[in-house]
Amino acid sequence: MHNDFTTSFSSLSPRLVPNRRHVLGGLAATAAMPGLAQFRVEVTGVGLTQLPIAIAPFRSEAQAPQKISAIIQADLERSGQFRSVDASGIALDETSRPDVAMWRQRSADSLVTGSITRLADGRFDVRCRLWDVVRGQDLGGQGFVVTQADLRLVAHRMSDFIYEKLTGERGVFSTRITYITKTGTRYSLWVADADGENAQSALTSPEPIISPAWSPNGAQVAYVSFESRKPVVYVHEVATGRRRLLANFRGSNSAPAWAPDGRSLAVTLSRDGGSQLYMIDANGGEPRRLMQSAGIDTEPVFSVDGRQIYFVSDRGGSPQIYKVPAGGGNAERVTFSGTYNISPSISPDGRWLAYISRVGGAFKLHVMDIATGAVNAITDTQADENPSFAPNSRLIVYATQQQGREALMTTTLDGKIKARLAGQGGDIREPDWGPYPKN
Repeated sequence: MHNDFTTSFSSLSPRLVPNRRHVLGGLAATAAMPGLAQFRVEVTGVGLTQLPIAIAPFRSEAQAPQKISAIIQADLERSGQFRSVDASGIALDETSRPDVAMWRQRSADSLVTGSITRLADGRFDVRCRLWDVVRGQDLGGQGFVVTQADLRLVAHRMSDFIYEKLTGERGVFSTRITYITKTGTRYSLWVADADGENAQSALTSPEPIISPAWSPNGAQVAYVSFESRKPVVYVHEVATGRRRLLANFRGSNSAPAWAPDGRSLAVTLSRDGGSQLYMIDANGGEPRRLMQSAGIDTEPVFSVDGRQIYFVSDRGGSPQIYKVPAGGGNAERVTFSGTYNISPSISPDGRWLAYISRVGGAFKLHVMDIATGAVNAITDTQADENPSFAPNSRLIVYATQQQGREALMTTTLDGKIKARLAGQGGDIREPDWGPYPKN
């Protein structure tokens, strides 16, 4: 699927580059229903320092529409920081004083208990409590009264609470991802929970939709649509569904990337010839060109402080990742291992660069330590695409193929623990992990 891109990067300046598969190569249509946005979680791999945690079934959750304890367990396992200890068959809730000696015997360091109660008005009262069983300490709890539609969100918020209490770092379970599916001849832009569930369709089109990118405040998604028979950049308001046209200049308009302050975006335009990088105000207007280049420059992404833009260019003969000051100036090459490196993503803590490198015909996810330049390949799959960091910089979501099926995966930065967010069918691609929710 990437072979078409190999030729198009060097020869197709107005066309979209790179790894936009449905633009650059034919894809088999697959029969799948819109319900494919429902995923199941499969976690593989073991880390060396995972924290053993027991999550007891919540009281009365068997009669509830969502199994809160199972969602919390899947969240924590997927983070790569926790290992589950069997807690089945034990009746506890948030008011129980657990037998800490028994839980220590089971090798648990922590224990989660809770309950879910349906109220007379139809809402649900959900409560949890976290215990340090090594010290016998109550670490606090949470309680929410919500409608059925918000039960998954409550579970994710409880996961965030547990994660932060036990690791000292903020959890990402109540954040959201966006991604694209192709089902038959229809393209859809989805916004979903970080575990891939609870997906809402933001846009459906018979023409390709590509390159979704979250705004820094999580309220908007920029994307590229071909509904006008050419690539045009739009900005979509997630809460209202309203959208506005951002870039529709002569030629190709593609690869939107938000500046950290949300006031402007970098885009790739071919209005003046070859595909080049421009800055444009978030409300539209006249774009400002960043550089003069004889090659193709595309896939911009900002550094955390907004001072640099990383991008892909073939100016040296093959696609490599470069960086340039956000105000324009001279580009500096960043990747040197491998002859074909694309799709840069910068971690929110500024420490890591994730990208896709072609290795012997396979496209694999790599992670670079920006300070040292050290690079690690962290996947054993052959067709990885579009890495995007979680807002706590601990996980990466990316698209790939497993056993011939399209899939979204998350991985820890060392590649040791991966989780598959497996769809019901169809072609899943181009994930982007949103920021922390604004409370």
